[in-house]
Amino acid sequence: MADLSAFPITKQYPARDPSILQLYSLPTPNGVKASIMLEEIGLPYEVHLVDIMKNETWTPDYLSLNPNGKIPAILDPDGPGGKPMGLWESGAILVYLADKTGKLIPTDPAARYETLQWVFWQMGAVGPMFGQVGFFHKFAGRDYEDKRPRDRYVAESKRLLGVLEDRLKDRTFIMGDDFTIADVALIGWVNNLVTFYEAGELVDYGALKAVPAWVERCLARPAVARGLKIPARS
Repeated sequence: MADLSAFPITKQYPARDPSILQLYSLPTPNGVKASIMLEEIGLPYEVHLVDIMKNETWTPDYLSLNPNGKIPAILDPDGPGGKPMGLWESGAILVYLADKTGKLIPTDPAARYETLQWVFWQMGAVGPMFGQVGFFHKFAGRDYEDKRPRDRYVAESKRLLGVLEDRLKDRTFIMGDDFTIADVALIGWVNNLVTFYEAGELVDYGALKAVPAWVERCLARPAVARGLKIPARS
């Protein structure tokens, strides 16, 4: 049995089974990257709901694992060399789990880097831009009289969707026939933009063809459908 007592986060979120991977998350577009990945690869794990509305990511115990105070984060009792390891940042978690299991990432070096570029594109472009659209369209930012910030992020999100549309016009998934961590990274954000953020009309989502078809293919995967709801909100 692995000993996780050296990790303060286990005081805030006790592990029922410390021998399996511990996931600390919430079903947000970033959080579901980890849960979808874990469901896809079939690696046993234990999930802990981290309530960001109660500022649970800012406790000393949580910050000891992720000093950036965000979700998701993981604690793997069987890390490199068989030693427990904590990890945060959703993109890093995807790469780590792909490498650990040899799943959802190409073995060919060129294809691997091509996959990673789409993961990083999501991290550096899609996530920040779509998130700002959500803020200015659905949350506090919608009350701002000046619509220039919203329009700026909407325009950039349209452009990014165009990039994705072009990539997918002759592909089943981002990398072709195979579902990879590039799809895992993107599906939560694209789906969230038109469902939870209710910004489909704003970004002309209806004018797209390849992207909506890709979303449907992703959502039809049982692991994706499960992962989008993990951990269940209380």
